[in-house]
Amino acid sequence: MLSRIAESLFWIGRYIERSDGTARILDVHLQLLLEDPWIEENLACRSLLSVMGVEVEGDSEVERADVLAILAVDRNQPASIAYSLAAARENARRAREVVSTELWEVLNTTRARMPRKVASDKVHEFFAWVRERAALAVGIIESSTSRDEAYRFFTLGRSIERADMTARLLATRSLTEASGPSWTTILRSVGAYEAYLRTYRGVPSARNAAEFLLLDRLFPRSILFSVTRAEQSLRDIEPRSDRVGVSDQALRLLGQIRSELEYRPIADILDDLPRHMDSVQAATSAASEAIRQRYFPTNAAPSWAGEST
Repeated sequence: MLSRIAESLFWIGRYIERSDGTARILDVHLQLLLEDPWIEENLACRSLLSVMGVEVEGDSEVERADVLAILAVDRNQPASIAYSLAAARENARRAREVVSTELWEVLNTTRARMPRKVASDKVHEFFAWVRERAALAVGIIESSTSRDEAYRFFTLGRSIERADMTARLLATRSLTEASGPSWTTILRSVGAYEAYLRTYRGVPSARNAAEFLLLDRLFPRSILFSVTRAEQSLRDIEPRSDRVGVSDQALRLLGQIRSELEYRPIADILDDLPRHMDSVQAATSAASEAIRQRYFPTNAAPSWAGEST
């Protein structure tokens, strides 16, 4: 496969997943700011922007509306939903010869309907719309794409981004300390609440909920599931021929972070959750750069705020 097409498919997967993940994170935290009068809004908003890779300069007050403007509809902010949807559409245009008509129409229509401003009473509806459009795009690929290299590069990008976005969501758990979102709220935000109840059969505790989102091998939004799927995609793209160790840098990085999570006691991870989630984000960023150098080295890597590529 041409490196140009492989790169576009990889980033279509990442950008679709990024728009979905950002919508889920914002939906949880902006609703929390609206409902809890005891949260210090400026600090919480600055912390949320920081977790999403956006640094705010100056001492001016940052409000809920500012976060929405920056991370939802700002077309020039690489961390925003609008930017991600536009970038997914642009990458689909570059790979038009392999992108199906149905996927192209979904991405094209989504970008065209992306609002430039969201009314305060329509925020939840907007995030639901973003999640639905992302699910529609992914559903088209899953149901109508041959399991060839095109599908594998898309899945690789999507899996790496999902691990990163779940890590960011978990990192936001400690933003507002005691007033932060409950584990039930976080589970609901990723569509994991009912799956969690079927697995643990009880009210979410910090240990069990974190364990489910970090280490569950069967739940598709867990970090372990996403990293393992990314590893498998890499092996499918280029089966290993080395007899000793692992020569592929991206595969090595993903394997290291998977082992770090898999074999470290969950209590140790919970003791310093933000640091461990930073490690996951650093590993996914480094793996993305290694994939770029290996499979599409001629172009500068697309990046977003907070991604060291």
